Amino acid sequence: MRKLLVLLTLLPLLQACQTSDAEHNASDPPAPTKNLAQYVNPMIGTSRMGHTFPGATAPFGMVQLSPQTNFEPYLENGTYNPLTYEYCAGYQHKDSTIIGFSHTNFSGTGHADLGDFLVMPTVGPLVLEPLKTHEGSKGFYSTFSHDRETAAPGYYRVALDTYGITAELTATERVGFHQYTFPRSSDAHILLDLVYNVYHHDHKNVWTFVRVENDSLVTGYRQTHGWARTRMVFFAMQFSKPFTSYGHEKYDTMTYNGFYRRFNETENFPEMAGHNLRAYFNFDTEEDEKIKLKFALSSVSTEGALKNLAAEIPHWDFEKTRQATTDQWNRELAKVEAETITDSGMTTFYTALYHTMLSPILYEDVDGRYRGLDQNIHTSDDFTNYTVFSLWDTYRALHPLFNLLHPSRNNDMIKSMLAHHDQSVHHMLPIWSHYANENWCMIGYHATSVIADAVAKQVGDFDKAHALEAAVNTAHVPYFDGLGDYMQYQYVPEDKSHSSVSKTLELAYDDWCIAQLAKAVGDPEVEKEFSQRATYFHHVYDPSIGYMRPKLANGQFRADFDPLDTYGQGFIEGNSWNYGLYVPHQIDTMIAMMGGKERFSQHLDSLFTMELDDKYIEHNEDITRDGIIGNYVHGNEPSHHVVYLYNWAGQPHKTQARVRMIMDAMYGPTVEGLGGNDDAGQMSAWYIFSSLGFYPVTPGSSDYALGSPLVKRAVLHLENGKTLTITAQNQSQENVYVNRVLVNGQPWDDFRISHADLMQGGEIIFEMSNQPTPR
Repeated sequence: MRKLLVLLTLLPLLQACQTSDAEHNASDPPAPTKNLAQYVNPMIGTSRMGHTFPGATAPFGMVQLSPQTNFEPYLENGTYNPLTYEYCAGYQHKDSTIIGFSHTNFSGTGHADLGDFLVMPTVGPLVLEPLKTHEGSKGFYSTFSHDRETAAPGYYRVALDTYGITAELTATERVGFHQYTFPRSSDAHILLDLVYNVYHHDHKNVWTFVRVENDSLVTGYRQTHGWARTRMVFFAMQFSKPFTSYGHEKYDTMTYNGFYRRFNETENFPEMAGHNLRAYFNFDTEEDEKIKLKFALSSVSTEGALKNLAAEIPHWDFEKTRQATTDQWNRELAKVEAETITDSGMTTFYTALYHTMLSPILYEDVDGRYRGLDQNIHTSDDFTNYTVFSLWDTYRALHPLFNLLHPSRNNDMIKSMLAHHDQSVHHMLPIWSHYANENWCMIGYHATSVIADAVAKQVGDFDKAHALEAAVNTAHVPYFDGLGDYMQYQYVPEDKSHSSVSKTLELAYDDWCIAQLAKAVGDPEVEKEFSQRATYFHHVYDPSIGYMRPKLANGQFRADFDPLDTYGQGFIEGNSWNYGLYVPHQIDTMIAMMGGKERFSQHLDSLFTMELDDKYIEHNEDITRDGIIGNYVHGNEPSHHVVYLYNWAGQPHKTQARVRMIMDAMYGPTVEGLGGNDDAGQMSAWYIFSSLGFYPVTPGSSDYALGSPLVKRAVLHLENGKTLTITAQNQSQENVYVNRVLVNGQPWDDFRISHADLMQGGEIIFEMSNQPTPR
């Protein structure tokens, strides 16, 4: 094929891609001394709401390059397809087919998007449909076996049995690196499927544009309308070997094509455009020939993608990139050097720690440019921009974990949230944001919690006065999800808004966070306003029955009410029995309101010992048996603090025993090792904290509640240069009780410990026993 001329504007970038290995090596950081990545099993997940992400990525990487095992559109015959819910990460371990490898994926989120730029190598007759062709014959998918599949941090390998091709994947933060080992063939192809999406529907692809710059470089972009309403992703794809020919098929009903009708656009025409198209690139291959493919992403432009490509992988050494990314993972994992009771415990622990670093993700080019919420291009002057903020989940434990292990990153994440506010036409902090979009998923405004927690723990150099202004602006938007009614009635009325009790409880907590932020900034008027709003949870408590209960706008409690039902009872992803315990900012007040410590303890006991009938969860897609113990729903975040509340009720031994029970029941080293959806790392963050022996029950406070550690020993290498050692003496699977705690050799009588205590370093010793300590 005649080689096409490279555009002059691209030449410097392409030349930069040829930087010598010696130059590249000069800036490489030293390799870590411990291989903790060996304990990580990226296959650990759950079938509910999609298996977790098993592919290749760098820590917090923009590129999350992963196999996709099936194609389940959002709608089937015009109605909702429940199977779509199982493919939020695009991968199901139960499947035996692979349809390709996409470059963007969520890991363990309850809703879905992404799945951009599906790449698939094949040999034989060209087929461009993934599952079945229009004629009903086999699509381009390949069968595979888990026996010939390997997943590790930053690396994925699988044998595509249908084609005799071995696929290997690795990635840097912004670039995916493919290596395909082909059989001998005069009919080999690499497909680029631009139709495929996770949560696909007929109108999801708004537009797709592809340019073939020369015989080994392709650029383009795609705009989609999904969970993110207006999302643009640009790419640059470079092959290690020139293709012999190329083409595409368009899956559009073309009503107007201008004078492009003069051309045969389907074959060897260097521009491709349309709503839905699939491209192919043809090769001749020798036996065991490796064709490599570098695929860079950008939210800004194809030029940005090319810059990312040149900066991050300026060579064709696959193993070099793989090792560098593995080293990067080891450096991050080594922030906690743990020793567990069993070998399998090491896998569970380090896989959980790995999961906490899959999101949020880096969202800017190497030059600091990124697409903002206003769809304009911005430059991050004094921070690194991040996206994928699943805040209803992650404010509870993931962001507090970042304040402990990654405070500089969390500082940048907060600055990213403040940039979101500044670019928002609503003047709001993010609710659930990804890829320069707000998708408005879930309730509350929990960016306020993330900010307040960082302030309480003295993390970051972000502008606290500006953060307070952004939080107050967010809390005064009357048209946001019942907020106007909340301000008017001092609760969210059930006849005006769904999930009214959950919203009231979460907004009251968020308002407490704003009050703490105002106190730190020195604004007494704002502190007073939001301290008052923080008490609004009282209005949805019905003392006649002892439960939180939906209230109507006329001031009366709703008559038709079942505190066990998880559907249509004023709560989201829970019921009154468990979600009604959500007053983390005034726990002592809640306990007194609910009858005192003894009665409150009995209520907690009931959560773990009662049987929740199927009828109470059968209409709730978000709650399934794999995440439930009795009526305690660990698979859904509103319950995550509950087991630690025994501390406030004067029965810490019950916290200790039941924390260990939950860790044993809800987490494990198998492919179904998560008792529910990981929710962008929140489930895993709960496990890391609990394994270490403490948990942030009230983010926005500097305190953690003590529990029962699962580790035998853990050394935390803190960002301030200090080391915190946690030792569990007499640790075993049976010794779940803590007889005594020593902090730097001194007895510790409080069930709480502060962030400042941890950041000073030193040693915490838990003396373990199989019998509770008498109180």
